[in-house]
Amino acid sequence: MGKVKIGIIGGSGLDDPDLFENKKCVEISTPFGQPSDVLIEGTINGVQCVLLARHGRNHTIMPTNVNYRANMWALQEVGCTHVIVSTACGSLKEEIKPGDFVVIDQFIDRTTKRHQTFYDGEVGHPKGVLHIPMEKPFCPHTRKLVIEACHDLGVAAHSSGTMVTIEGPRFSSRAESLMFQLWGGDVINMTTVPEVILAKELGLCYAAVAMATDYDCWRSNTESVDVEKVLAIFRKNAGTAVNVLRAVVSKIAGMDWTDILSANKKMVETNTMLPKCG
Repeated sequence: MGKVKIGIIGGSGLDDPDLFENKKCVEISTPFGQPSDVLIEGTINGVQCVLLARHGRNHTIMPTNVNYRANMWALQEVGCTHVIVSTACGSLKEEIKPGDFVVIDQFIDRTTKRHQTFYDGEVGHPKGVLHIPMEKPFCPHTRKLVIEACHDLGVAAHSSGTMVTIEGPRFSSRAESLMFQLWGGDVINMTTVPEVILAKELGLCYAAVAMATDYDCWRSNTESVDVEKVLAIFRKNAGTAVNVLRAVVSKIAGMDWTDILSANKKMVETNTMLPKCG
């Protein structure tokens, strides 16, 4: 059975280093610059894990300025095979209530300023051009385990959902929110893209647990989105999210991922167009 190591990227309120036992801080430099913060390595139920605060431990990095490439590269560099992330989001559907979890399986990209590939032709970066398939952006095997963990713990979780990722840091206008509904969006945030794309380029098994904190602004009878209210909902449910993460880590460690990881690597190799010599 292949050995696993699980990266955990914490969003607002879920970047708590007390998740781990035997923890230590590790500083990593990458060809793409510095990650958002130091990596915190440790174990959860005896399983090797690595925690990274997406916005920095003091939440000082806005969504556009997160160095997503450095973050994902650093996690791979220390041996991670999986990445489980948490993210706050707004709900675009009546049935997705504030406090609900959504195990997202698709995305709509509305970002405009972010590097979405490691294969950019720059010196010291991977060679070639990678046309990574994105039919299934999130690892279906890891998603299945997240859904099982939520079910085991009795957590209200939607087993699928399309995430609309906007550039931020502003929230959507009401017209935009209504448009995203028409497009088939279920939830909305500012960080899923390009994180999930970069994880796929590295062959990592990536899954995301999104927590709805508000109804965005499409509802005419709902107050405007408010940062303090969003964070209050997130903090209220952070303990539940931690319990889900712990359960998922154990489930991942109980599986043999050899063939899945090998298939991920082959997919990257097959879809990389290398420069011709001569």
